[in-house]
Amino acid sequence: MLKQHLQFKLSQKLSPQQIQLMKLIQLPVQSFEQQILREIEENPALASGKDNEKEHDEFGNSEEDSGEIIEANDIDIDAYLSDDEIPEYRLRAQNYSSDDEEKHTPYAAGVSFHQQLMAQLDTFTFSEQEYRIASFLVGSIDNSGYIRRELIDIVDDLAFTENIFVTEDEVNKVLQSVQQLDPAGVGALDLQDCLLIQLRRKSQSPAVSTAISLLTSQFEAFAKKHFSKIKSRLKIDDEQLKDCMYEIEKLNPKPGAAYGSDTKMNAQIVPDFTIQLIDGKLNLMLNGRNAPELHVSSEYRNMLSGYKEANKKSKEQQKAVQFIKQKLDAARWFIDAIKQRQHTLYETMKTIMDFQHDYFLTGDEHKLKPMILKDIADRIDMDISTVSRVANSKYVDTPYGTKLVKWFFSEGITNSAGEDVSTIEVKKALSDAIAAEDKTSPLTDEQLMNIMNEKGYPIARRTVAKYREMIGAPVARLRKEL
Repeated sequence: MLKQHLQFKLSQKLSPQQIQLMKLIQLPVQSFEQQILREIEENPALASGKDNEKEHDEFGNSEEDSGEIIEANDIDIDAYLSDDEIPEYRLRAQNYSSDDEEKHTPYAAGVSFHQQLMAQLDTFTFSEQEYRIASFLVGSIDNSGYIRRELIDIVDDLAFTENIFVTEDEVNKVLQSVQQLDPAGVGALDLQDCLLIQLRRKSQSPAVSTAISLLTSQFEAFAKKHFSKIKSRLKIDDEQLKDCMYEIEKLNPKPGAAYGSDTKMNAQIVPDFTIQLIDGKLNLMLNGRNAPELHVSSEYRNMLSGYKEANKKSKEQQKAVQFIKQKLDAARWFIDAIKQRQHTLYETMKTIMDFQHDYFLTGDEHKLKPMILKDIADRIDMDISTVSRVANSKYVDTPYGTKLVKWFFSEGITNSAGEDVSTIEVKKALSDAIAAEDKTSPLTDEQLMNIMNEKGYPIARRTVAKYREMIGAPVARLRKEL
């Protein structure tokens, strides 16, 4: 028996041009520039710089490709040769930064952290086997300067990968030499080992000797800041403990990190927006690097012009004009996508600036309003996902520092006065309370909760703990100082 039924489905598909636009919106400035270069390389119909022949103010709307095969004879050549369809593209307006010059930052090719360590090994007198073990140990050092593996595991790796069969004691003997490398503390197996290596290299004084004894026998109490236990067990007074702690505080817990930062090329943050405060008024500018000078290649237009004027059109010419048509369409789509990207970026940031107007005027974080993606999306009549792409990958240069656009978004709570306040404001108030506390007797989460409630922020102790972790503040016991 046959059964028949109807099924209705509602689906939404993005066109290739819409997908291309979404990808462009998500890109930061530097990646955006690289994408433009790739597009120019792949599409010869797309050219950068000013059009030598003509300048135009606006690029006409292009029809969306339906996917149908268009015969060369059906192509409207005049449509591709019209002045309206050949933009100079660079939209000169007051909302773009005047700093349009290309700047190239040279980077020095430095020597890596591990290369520096290997170079130091040559100053030691090793046998061939010991040198291979030392090299293996140096290769096991992470960027912080630690060997985070058990020696027995290293013994096994030496046997399986290097065909070196040694005991744990032999590896430990070579490790002692590796731990003499600079900077002091590299090659340590843990934090305790790292600090002790550095202390033993210092000029020995009563404070240094006490610090070595403290870290050797009372490391757990030191980590938990149980100062009373330390004084009792080491039989020292407050002054001796302060001198000892001062020596320890000068040590570097990550000796490899500082050494390697000089040779690692850090990612450069280039703000997409600039907000200036001029005569009490806010001025938003889009980085000029977001507005490249692109136009359709005049050579390709000349090719079409030649085809139109030809009396006889061969099959090869028809295939060529079909190819040119595809490249011209791709160039037009890409240029239009960039225009839409510029519009989306500017409108989104302009709306955020207007929403947080009081903050941008003063820089006072207490004046930040609760703001979610939907608030901005509704105002500019765009999808929440589009606003999210802008917020997650773009930076804005403000009079109060360069910030990720995402930073301005936060949930809100209702204060004692019935007003909605941003969680950023709450965390700032919590941070101020912790900064003002007596470090010899830090405030507990319960006490911080009471202080926040008195300030007009009705939050629970669990919320205090969550916000405290978010601002990077440890528990009260670990904030204690002498």
